[in-house]
Amino acid sequence: MLCRRIIPCLDVAEGRTVKGIKFQNLRDIGDPVQLGLEYERQGADELMFLDISASHQGRATMLSVVERVAENLSIPFAVGGGVSTLEQAKKLLRCGADKISINTAAVERPELVHEIAQECGSQCCMVAIDARKQGDSWTVLTHGGRKLVGLDALEWGEQVAALGAGEILLTSWDQDGTRSGFDLELTRQFARRLSIPVIASGGGSGPDTFVAVFEQGEADAALAASIFHDGEWTVRALKEAILAVARGGVPRGETGVPPSASSSVRLRYPC
Repeated sequence: MLCRRIIPCLDVAEGRTVKGIKFQNLRDIGDPVQLGLEYERQGADELMFLDISASHQGRATMLSVVERVAENLSIPFAVGGGVSTLEQAKKLLRCGADKISINTAAVERPELVHEIAQECGSQCCMVAIDARKQGDSWTVLTHGGRKLVGLDALEWGEQVAALGAGEILLTSWDQDGTRSGFDLELTRQFARRLSIPVIASGGGSGPDTFVAVFEQGEADAALAASIFHDGEWTVRALKEAILAVARGGVPRGETGVPPSASSSVRLRYPC
C-alpha cells in the first residue's frame, strides 16, 4: 500500500506566519512554530515553510525559526524561498530542516541541484517547479511566478531528477488560488514520467479535489495553505473526508469527524 501525504504550507516573513494574495497585503496569522505544532496535532504528514522575507535580516530570522521548529516538531519539514547556494542549504539543514526546496536558483544554475544532492543527499533536495500552460505543454516560471524562462516544465523535471533531486513540488500557476481543483493532467504527466515523488500544489479545496489528485493525478502528496489557515478544514477532518470520498461515502466537514478520530490517519491507496 502507498501512503499519500497532506502537507500544510506556511509563508513566513520576519519570523511570523503571514497570509496574503500573491505576497501582497500580508497579514499576520500567527507564530510559525505554534501553527506548525497545531498542524502536527491535527495529523499533518509534513510541513512546508516558505521564507518570503526579502531582507538579509529576514534570512537570519528564518534560521532562528527553523531552529525553533526543529526543537518542537517531530514530523519532517521542508524550507524554501530564496535558497541560492549550497552553503545556505547546509545552514538550514544544520538548523534542523529535513528538506530544502529550491526554484529560481536551480533554473539559473542547475548545478546547485547536483551539489545539494551530493553533499546532503537526494532526500534533502526538493525542486519546486511553477508551471504555466502554454498550448499543449507547460512552461516554467521563476521569481515567484513573475518570469517566463522558456523551459519546458516536463523536460526541466526530468533534468533535475537526473541531477539528483529527490522530490518535485509542482505548482500549477493556472490553478493556484482558484480553489477549483489541482491540475490533474499536469500532475499525472509528471508522476508518470519521473521516478521521484511529486507533490501537487495549486487549486486544492474540498476533499474531492484531493481524491482526484491522488487517484487521477497520481500525486504522491498534496500541499495546501488557505483551507487550513482559514479554518475551513483541519488536517484530520480533511483526511477523514478524503477517505470517505475515496470509499464512495459522503464527504464530511469538521462536525462530521468522530471525536475519537485519530490525528495520525494515513491515507492509503492500492499500489
